[in-house]
Amino acid sequence: MIVSIDWLREYVDIDIPLEELAEKLTIAGLECVLKQSGKVIPEGVLVGHVVERETHPDAEKLSVCKVDVGRGALLNIVCGAPNVRAGQRVPVATVGTRLTPDFEIKKVRLRGIDSEGMICAEDELGLGDDHRGIMVLSDDHEIGTPYSSYFPSAYVLDI
Repeated sequence: MIVSIDWLREYVDIDIPLEELAEKLTIAGLECVLKQSGKVIPEGVLVGHVVERETHPDAEKLSVCKVDVGRGALLNIVCGAPNVRAGQRVPVATVGTRLTPDFEIKKVRLRGIDSEGMICAEDELGLGDDHRGIMVLSDDHEIGTPYSSYFPSAYVLDI
């Protein structure tokens, strides 16, 4: 039997990691396997608000952005997307986030400016093929919220 994690959450609070839930159900006598049923957006991708945007002093095609991700201090992010503007809500991959098994976001220096994350395009999150610019979110996306919370769970239990 396949059980959606979202369906299960309608009936019970799940306050442990899903892997641990599957293990506990197996120990209780229900042979259970946790499976991924779709794209998982990493927890380190947060809804951000571009507070300021300036042209990079050494590269016309880059922008230096001050981004609020709900952690108090603004993040300094260098962005190459042509559509980034102050006032936008955007998905931000924070330092330490793995977008793919071999691509982890790190604090880097780009043309002399520190960058503390990445404002994402849809292809970078596995949500489509568009890489013409960053994703611009609607204003009802709450700053600092994990972007994954706006999507149904990508996990199911096979019991």
